[in-house]
Amino acid sequence: MRRSVRSTFIARSLRCALVLSAALTLPAAAQEPVVSADSLPSALSAKVRAAITDVMHRTGVPSASVGIVRNGHVAYVAAFGAARLSPPMPATPAMHYAIGSISKQFTVAAVMLLQQEGKLSIDDPVSRWFPELTRANEVTLRNLMSHTSGYEDYAPQDYTIPAWTHPSSAEKIVHEWATKPLDFDPGTQYQYSNTNFNIVGLIVQKASGQPFWTFLKSRVLDPVGLSGAIDLDTQHNLLEPTGYFRHALGPLRPALMEAPGWYFADGELAMPVGDLLRWDVSVMNKTLLSPASYAAMEAPTRLKDGLYSNYGLGVSVGALDGHRAFSHGGEVGGFVASNTVFPDDKIAVAVLTNQEASPAAGAIGRALSQLLIAPPTTAAVSDDAASAEQLARTVLAGLQHGKIDRSQFTANANFYFDAAALADYASSLGPLGAIKMLRQTSTALRGGMTYRGFAVQFANGSTATLSTYTVPGGKYEQFLVEPGGM
Repeated sequence: MRRSVRSTFIARSLRCALVLSAALTLPAAAQEPVVSADSLPSALSAKVRAAITDVMHRTGVPSASVGIVRNGHVAYVAAFGAARLSPPMPATPAMHYAIGSISKQFTVAAVMLLQQEGKLSIDDPVSRWFPELTRANEVTLRNLMSHTSGYEDYAPQDYTIPAWTHPSSAEKIVHEWATKPLDFDPGTQYQYSNTNFNIVGLIVQKASGQPFWTFLKSRVLDPVGLSGAIDLDTQHNLLEPTGYFRHALGPLRPALMEAPGWYFADGELAMPVGDLLRWDVSVMNKTLLSPASYAAMEAPTRLKDGLYSNYGLGVSVGALDGHRAFSHGGEVGGFVASNTVFPDDKIAVAVLTNQEASPAAGAIGRALSQLLIAPPTTAAVSDDAASAEQLARTVLAGLQHGKIDRSQFTANANFYFDAAALADYASSLGPLGAIKMLRQTSTALRGGMTYRGFAVQFANGSTATLSTYTVPGGKYEQFLVEPGGM
């Protein structure tokens, strides 16, 4: 389901590594992680543990369940920190964490199996199943799975909005969001959209004649041996960790969870980190699908102008210092995950955490990738960064004093900035002093909005990250401050 643009691409996320810290009282990473597997060389294992605990200390994320595949085999599985703060419960590698939009590649695998059986083609128009959707005769399954359809994203926010607290269904979501005018002509742009994968899941149901979860479990999860995978929509009670969130650098609070019906083919899965590693090994070894199906998933998408996006079908595609990489981030209420596979090197890094909007999962994933592969490069900054930075600085300075100009925010963002949020922003950010530096580090388009990431430094030396979405007209749909990450 919902997830941050900042973790969409392996190339971008590695370029955007920020060395940030917060001089705050934050939950410390567990000094004695629960380790179920460690066959790494002792020196490398020590560096891995140090990198994980460093990010956890700086971000204050409650827990992280981390796994590494090396030489094509599971080499490291460990859990750090607290799965639940009160009453305390340490995290263990056997616990189920929501993986959010990492689920999308499993959905694509279901589609590819149906194509191999001749029950559909990824170049079929959506009108074959849903003629009532906007320009359904022009949008293909391939457009949906590569985020080039033009359908607006129903869930770009990194916080829970009012709509998600009421029960819904994939059918309702699709018919609300995919009957609107397109954000762009099909095939001309890449814009990440969860709406696409709700449509894909419904198509899997129609083409297979089975409920989506039934087909996914019997044809994708079970054959790969993912016995621990669960359906968040019907088995949410099996999640052992509590999901958390925070306002700015304030205290951790239990997250507001999505209501039934909001978990589907775009972000339905939860599993122990070891199951996600087994999936990564199957991708490396191409054990589930035909070579042609894997090739289609892993190829960057060519747009109509001849340029390529760095997204295939359900996975981001890129390279790190010449090493091919497939990756995806994921987020649902209270949880953020990161997964990266270097297929030619037989290396994978999976990180599952229990705090929404936290940069910790991506930061740990980058740090471990750097240990195993290579260091990051530098991010590019958009041309209009200066004006965006000035506005963000002004708004953030007001929030340091508990002040907000609500005319600058959408209804959803004003819902988020209730009395508790304003108090936490003021109490946690005010003592840090004036904003010494605020610099834009990344930007992207999503859901008809502009995403921007910023690095922030305060007068007392503390640093943090800021992520925003602005709608056409300039109002903020999202304005979230988090403790700094890598």
